[in-house]
Formats: sequence, C-alpha cells, structure tokens
Amino acid sequence: MSPWSVSSETGVLTDVLVCPPDHYRWIPTNSIVRRTLAGAQQPSAMALAAQHGELVAALREGGARVHVLPPEPHLPYMAYTRDSVVVTPWGPVLCQLERPQRRGEYAALIDFHDGCFWRKSSAGTLEGGDIHILKPGVACVGASGGRTDLAGAEQFASWLRAEGWEVRIESFDEHFLHLDVLFCLAAPDLAVACLDVLDPDFVVWLTGHGIRCIDVPYREAMTLGCNIIALGAGRVVSARGSARLNAALRAEGLTVLDPELSLFTAGGGGPHCLTCPLQREE
Repeated sequence: MSPWSVSSETGVLTDVLVCPPDHYRWIPTNSIVRRTLAGAQQPSAMALAAQHGELVAALREGGARVHVLPPEPHLPYMAYTRDSVVVTPWGPVLCQLERPQRRGEYAALIDFHDGCFWRKSSAGTLEGGDIHILKPGVACVGASGGRTDLAGAEQFASWLRAEGWEVRIESFDEHFLHLDVLFCLAAPDLAVACLDVLDPDFVVWLTGHGIRCIDVPYREAMTLGCNIIALGAGRVVSARGSARLNAALRAEGLTVLDPELSLFTAGGGGPHCLTCPLQREE
C-alpha cells in the first residue's frame, strides 16, 4: 500500500515531490518553448538551480516536506514532476506520457513509489498536468488530444467514477499543452482561469460546484500565469512574473509566495508543473 493520498487540489500540502533541474534545458516540444527558443539562448545551470531553489524554499515555508527525485541526464524535463504520476485518494496513478523525450521518466517514478500504484494508465496518453482533483468527489480531466487524449482521460475518469466520483472531461486545443496552463485552483472556492479560451459550459460547471474564477488573459496564460499551486490554509505559490494575478490573489485574502521562475515558465511549466503533491490534509 502506498503511504500517499490526495483528495483535493487545495488541502494543506504536507508532502511534495520535486526534481532538481541539473540537466534541464529547453526542448522544442510545445508551443511556448518553441517561441522562447526563437529569441533566447539556453539558461545557465546556475540560474536554473537558483530559481528552483526559490520554489523549494517557498514550499518549505508553506510547511511542506520536500522529497527529491534524482534527475537523469537524458531526461531534461524531469523537473516537471506533475506529469508522470498523479496521486489520488486511493494512491498514485502511473501516467503514460505522450512526448517521446519524456517517456523514460516513468522508471524513476516506479522506483520512488516502490512499484505501489493504485492504477496504471494503459489506454492512450495521460499526463498529470491535465488532471485536477477539485475536491473530494469531484474531478476534471483535460483532453486536448495531445498530451492527454480522450482514451487516456476516459480510462482515468472511469476509475474515479467507479468510486462514486463525478468527473468532467474537458476538451481544449493542444496549443495549450495541459489544462493547468488554462486553469488551476487557488482555494476551495476560487480558481484562476483563462476565460477567453475555456468553454463557457466548463465555467458554469465550476460555478455549480461553488468555484468562481479570477480571469487570466490569454497573453498571461501563455506565460504560465494560471499555473499555480495551492498550499492550503489560504496560501498559494505563484510565479513572481504573474504580478497582476498575484495582486488579485492577495486582494482575495490569500498569502502569495512568489518565487522567480521565469526560466521554467519560458520552457512551458510553472509552480503547478514543477510539483507533484504526495499528501494533503483536508
């Protein structure tokens, strides 16, 4: 049996998995990083380590125990720990990554979890950045046809539905990588969302579950403005570059920890992508 369990995106984060960016580099696997590579040189290892260190410090300041996954030289995007495994109330689910450059990440995660998984994705593709466990009994899964396709989303949803959960599968354009580029929870009743892009019916569904949205414009979403991680108890980690959003979150009464993460957001991932919650307390 796995020791890990997560029942929502907003419970108090007690344990989280990260991976140091020792071998991180921008690779042209998504629309965001292709735009970055057109006008910038690869970041230095020292600068990457400093920014990742700010994220780890913020997580620890928020009270989380930080677990570290050893990086591997041939897997530059291992730093984005969100995608290979998602932890559910019944334990971890091993995902099935779509990009060939990332598929090898599964091996280190099998070792970390001692092979103890509640389920293993085996249909289509499934990535953690598309999975949002909103609250006990309710989840949504993004299906762009790219990183997560409909077969992968449906398989994961079927497992939760068999446990009595309501699961919405939300379609969106592959241009946006994962659903967490367009939507993340900040608190049990508050999300940040790119309303210019998301289906209005999805927003209505969220409203029906008591969740309202702070709007993040398209331009800010494409610099990972929506990509935040709730620490629980009114605290959230959001990249320093998201100044307008961070002011709005603080106006809602939330405490915002804002590490500098520009080198990672330029590669297509922010605080949500760089963290895999292992345990939350409701």
